[in-house]
Amino acid sequence: MNFDQLPTEVPHTPVLDRVDVTPEAISSLTSDELVQLANELREFLLYSVSTTGGHFGAGLGVVELTIALHHVFNTPDDRIVWDVGHQCYPHKVLTGRRGRMPSMRQKGGLSGFPKRSESEFDTFGVGHSSTSISAAMGMALAARQQGIDRKVVAVIGDGAITGGMAFEALAHAGHERPNMLLILNDNQMSIGHNTGGLASYFARIWATQTYLTLRETSKKLLEHVKPAWDLAKRTEEHMKGMVAPGTLFEELGWHYIGPLDGHDLPSLVEVLKRVSSLSGPQILHIRTIKGKGFTPAEEDPIGYHALGKIEPKKEKAEEAVTPAPKPPKYQDVFGQWLCDTAEIDSRLAGITPAMCEGSGMVNFAKQYPDRYFDVAIAEQHAVTLAAGMACDGVKPVVAIYSTFLQRGYDQLIHDVALQNLDVTFAIDRAGLVGQDGATHHGAFDLSYMRCIPNLIIAAPSNENDCRQLLVSAYNHPGPSAVRYPRGEGIGVRMEPELNGLEIGKGEIVRQGSGTAIVNFGVMLTEALKAGDALDATVADMRWVKPLDTALLDALAASHDVLITVEENALAGGAGSAVTEYFSECGVNCEVRHIAIDDRFIDHAGQGETRTDAGLTAEDILKKASPASARLHAQTAAVAL
Repeated sequence: MNFDQLPTEVPHTPVLDRVDVTPEAISSLTSDELVQLANELREFLLYSVSTTGGHFGAGLGVVELTIALHHVFNTPDDRIVWDVGHQCYPHKVLTGRRGRMPSMRQKGGLSGFPKRSESEFDTFGVGHSSTSISAAMGMALAARQQGIDRKVVAVIGDGAITGGMAFEALAHAGHERPNMLLILNDNQMSIGHNTGGLASYFARIWATQTYLTLRETSKKLLEHVKPAWDLAKRTEEHMKGMVAPGTLFEELGWHYIGPLDGHDLPSLVEVLKRVSSLSGPQILHIRTIKGKGFTPAEEDPIGYHALGKIEPKKEKAEEAVTPAPKPPKYQDVFGQWLCDTAEIDSRLAGITPAMCEGSGMVNFAKQYPDRYFDVAIAEQHAVTLAAGMACDGVKPVVAIYSTFLQRGYDQLIHDVALQNLDVTFAIDRAGLVGQDGATHHGAFDLSYMRCIPNLIIAAPSNENDCRQLLVSAYNHPGPSAVRYPRGEGIGVRMEPELNGLEIGKGEIVRQGSGTAIVNFGVMLTEALKAGDALDATVADMRWVKPLDTALLDALAASHDVLITVEENALAGGAGSAVTEYFSECGVNCEVRHIAIDDRFIDHAGQGETRTDAGLTAEDILKKASPASARLHAQTAAVAL
């Protein structure tokens, strides 16, 4: 069943309807009913995601696998860990949450990732990648320690096997030998090429008890005759190596089975039943197609990785009005700056950990392929790779999401900053990103970077400042970071020149009295709204490190209250830097802070998350001095 267009009406799903009422009913379905369920589930997903938006291709690719897992294993008592988390939409539908799918990624609705607090079937929260093997191994060892007979399955896919943490867990499991199954979902976004029918045939053979018994018996017979055992072992490895890329896993201590067609549901069920009875660490390598069942997604798996909500078509108006052009997205501002700078500086190299499209590097990759490096899902390697380049005359720019840089923190400190190397970090998705939720919010980068010596940090308030601060950071002969948000700019004029802005200097953007609002980053629009309502001074600081201390001194001397504003955690952020400076210098000025308090912000629209976190003009007014608030209460009510 393949679609060229998305369904526009709720599909007819009689088998899925039965499972929806009682998820355990999957285990009793016949082979024909399982195939029918796969067709219905895929059609429902096509309809559901098109109406809500969300991750698209990966879920379509694991429909058969998800059904087979819930058919063979006794979930949730048996554990399934999904990695990467955006594969989980079919799993959510089959575990009693079908009726809540219209709330996907909305405030108060379903998360777009597995979430332990949402369902007992979500055994491990997964937003980032490459965590499943470690987590599943921990569950398997916990079961062994407590004497619990439980199956544990990790499903790793969409390139997540490239993460270093995955290989650490593979090596450790080969030593500890827990009873667990790793399913390597190879959807052509990760490893290998399809090796054909012969490989699928051998995959079924290697999962049989007959083969395993023969293997173990031969091992006992030959292990005392070392030449004979070595010959038998090499022969087995060479046979597997001819039809499957499993030798690496075997050498690490795993029993490798595959590759298998991940859309052949009867074969999947057959092999999973056999593997479920085996002991020790097992790997089942399956081949799937990302976007399976929707032709455009199969042909363009990157473009259809996720969908925005598809609105119903409106009837044409008599006189069509040309919409005003939208401001550029910050990722595109970075991408253009990268290309412009590469044109005039042959030393520049661009590095990304598997986020070429999201970070706006597509054009750079095409124009400068020899200077573009996608390291896959390996953030730690990306940072140290940049450090090595900087040692020998290249000027690397690392494009990375704020939440993913957390994984390269040790390398940022020891490999880049400690050696004072000339590496520029373009930190995308800083602040609250919206519907991807707590695992993807960039709420901590100012806090975790500000304490690092040698590193300078810029926080632009608009798209043009982003371009110019990237220039300043790149020209700085040491570690530098520019953090900017997800989404569009505010519509300021873009300067084509690469002039840069002075390091450590902010500016007054509104002159007032009584209260000074000290802004760091993209909350400037809200700061100006509050400034107008209060007749307050508004300063755009631009730099978190180094601070413009001269500007802060002048504001403290001429105002009663300073309110710092930032889209970052309160603890250790830019506001903390201001308070620390005043305390150290003995400046007597009351300072209040607008920032994200000590909690994780749940998923919702980007504007909704900012409101939830208290990052609005109204929140700034509440922080203002009582005298100013009373004096301008009526004005504020009108202005807002």
